[in-house]
Amino acid sequence: MKYILRLLLTAVLVLLLSKLPGIHVQDFRTALTVALVLWLLNLFVKPILVLFTLPVTLLTLGLFLLVINALMIMLCSRLFHVYNLGNFHVDGFLDAFIFSILLSICQSILFRMTEEKDGKR
Repeated sequence: MKYILRLLLTAVLVLLLSKLPGIHVQDFRTALTVALVLWLLNLFVKPILVLFTLPVTLLTLGLFLLVINALMIMLCSRLFHVYNLGNFHVDGFLDAFIFSILLSICQSILFRMTEEKDGKR
């Protein structure tokens, strides 16, 4: 249940953040698909990228992870275009970078507000 709630919250955030210039999301269904694809990319692709870029990540004290997050957004946008999953498009790397930072901050806040503590909400 927790993962479904997080997926729905991420979809709502994607839809809200699509108001940023350079981010285009057609509707809630597309935002839900974006949330699902991002979840899958973060589950399977991101750990491999983090492993390959570990020296750079260590040199930048972890700040390079922000670049990896932006790359995940760009890859998601490209997958939507190639496989015709819906109308999700990011204009450029800077747009993806800002989008990923805001999405991460908002997710952290919302997920912390909805997490269970000692079996209670």
